[in-house]
Amino acid sequence: MRRFLLTCACLLLPLAARAQEAQGPCFDKAQTQLDLNDCAGKQYKEADAELNRVYKAILEKYKGDPLFIDKLRAAQRAWLAYRDAEIAAKYPHADEPRYYGSIFPMCDSLYRAQLTQERTRKLREWLDGGEEGDACGGSVEVR
Repeated sequence: MRRFLLTCACLLLPLAARAQEAQGPCFDKAQTQLDLNDCAGKQYKEADAELNRVYKAILEKYKGDPLFIDKLRAAQRAWLAYRDAEIAAKYPHADEPRYYGSIFPMCDSLYRAQLTQERTRKLREWLDGGEEGDACGGSVEVR
């Protein structure tokens, strides 16, 4: 019995972690898995829109440095390839209907949102600027 309970607890931990990522009024009102999938899709779209806004703001701020712009574009293309490969590694059977169950669209969207939010935080360094005296700031302008 103890082994059974321990196994159940271990299986539920990832679901609890996933539920923590799914936050906001949309998730609070969701009644079905379809509703949750829709909320997660919206969360990803919002994260993607924010990423694009930050990226465009960086391009505008640094438009006077064409070499940096070329390097940033290359880095962003590489990040997109990384994101897609990361998702494919996490869900290698995504093309197989029902492999991951009805929760898959939610999990996929939440993971995409997480990766996108992490990239947005990284890109914000160029908008927020670096600390005065940071000798390793590179192309990040000082605040």
